[in-house]
Parts: sequence; structure tokens; C-alpha cells
Amino acid sequence: MIILSKILYFLSHHGFSSVLIFILFFGLLSIVTKKFWLLIFIIPLSIANGLASQFLNAWFLNTYGVQSTAIVTSDIETNSTLNNKYIHEYEAIVKKQNGQYVETNFSTMSAAIYPIENAIKIPDADQEFPVKFIPGYEKNIVILYQQSDEGKKLQQYKLQEPINSAKIKYEADPTNKEFIEEYISALEDYLKLHDNVEYRTKINHLKKEAQALKK
Repeated sequence: MIILSKILYFLSHHGFSSVLIFILFFGLLSIVTKKFWLLIFIIPLSIANGLASQFLNAWFLNTYGVQSTAIVTSDIETNSTLNNKYIHEYEAIVKKQNGQYVETNFSTMSAAIYPIENAIKIPDADQEFPVKFIPGYEKNIVILYQQSDEGKKLQQYKLQEPINSAKIKYEADPTNKEFIEEYISALEDYLKLHDNVEYRTKINHLKKEAQALKK
């Protein structure tokens, strides 16, 4: 597992060097075997590595790693951009199983984040957040963003959006059955993940209103 973690770390953090290794490996292999068609693997492997190695690393670490915590100690904005946003270089310390810390680094381009999604979310500096790694190579981490304090707050905010929308519709027309049902559904979706006494009370009130409209 440690060797595989090291390989995935290298592939996801050193894209250009990985391409050079692909060229060297398949170049030598094609010369030794005299099968020059092997060279065609260089381009698709290089593209796949650039697009998927980060996600493969995140899946691997989340599946086989052990959970711990880390803290970002440095966040430096570079001059390079990705999707019109500046790429950041990060330094962090990771708590090992024995309680000691080890240093690591990653960037916006190489960070492994789980759950896997297109958005790149890194916790703020000087705040502890959950990670996973393979014991023996703690340098390679996957950030469990949704389990961090920031991730939980963002998740709650996203759940609040449909509630706010449904509330506006309901307050505009309290006698509209569809608006009442939408409001109830949004509140129930929120309660599946976070308990809220006020929302439970509101649901009971809305259900009574909906029942009264049926009469």
C-alpha cells in the first residue's frame, strides 16, 4: 500500500515528470521489443494522468487510508491560473498515528479531495481538518472537506437555499398547496442531516395548514 501511495502521489503531484517517464519507458520498451506501436500509449496515458490521477489518488486514500487530521500552515497564491482562478501552493502538517507531525505540500492542481467533485475546496490555514493517509507515507493525504468545519457550514448553507426559496413562495401565497408541500419537503431534507427544533415545529404547522386546505 505504501508503494502504491508513493506512486499515486508522484503521478498526481508531478505531471510533467510523469510524462517524461512515460516517454522514456515506452521508448526503451519499443526499442528493446522492436514494437514501435507501443509509443501510441504515451499520449493517452499522459492525458489520463493529467485528468484523473488526482481523483484516483483521492479514491485510493479514502478507501484504504486511516483517518487523522492536518493543518494548512502556508497558502501562497501563484501567478498561474486554472478556470480563471489563481492556483495556490499549500504547505501543511499531518498528524501521524503516534501523534507526531510530518510536513507535506500540495497545490490547487494536485490536492486530493473527497468526495470527488469538480470543485476544489481547501480548508483555511491554521484550522485543523480531517484527512486520510496510508500509514508509513503520511505525506500523501486526501482532504475530507465535507467533514471539516468549513465543509459542514457550506453543506448547511446549500441546504438552506431551497428552504429560503420555498419560504418566499409560501409567504407570497400561503394557500397554495404546492408551495406548502415544497416548503415541507425542503425542511425535511434539511432535517435528514441536521436536527433543528424550529424546523420540526414549522413542518407540523405546515402539515396542519395543508390538511385544512383539503377540507
